Amino acid sequence: MEKMESVDAFITKYPKDIQVILQKIRAIVREVVPDVQEVIAYGIPTFKLNGKNLVHFSAFDSHIGFYPTPSGIEAFKEELAIYKSAKGSVQFPLNKTIPYALIKKMIIFRTEELTRKK
Repeated sequence: MEKMESVDAFITKYPKDIQVILQKIRAIVREVVPDVQEVIAYGIPTFKLNGKNLVHFSAFDSHIGFYPTPSGIEAFKEELAIYKSAKGSVQFPLNKTIPYALIKKMIIFRTEELTRKK
């Protein structure tokens, strides 16, 4: 697996249709948190706020992986019940509509959570 140097480099390695989805998620993060720091951590795009991981995302053959940490999954467990998820991650199938409004709500939740803990 090649080491990615930037979020842009990560996104551009995918087909155009997947790039559109990843750029939309990125834009939502930046809309909610304009001063968010973008890095590559764990080999995937990671957004940091106050030095802490806010959310991560990635793309796979059949889904978009979104990682709002365990608290983000727990806070939205009812809305996420229709998706495959784990302790800190959720899979949004590529053959279904990506729930951008839900992603935004999770980013807002995580932002408020990290701001409160500051």
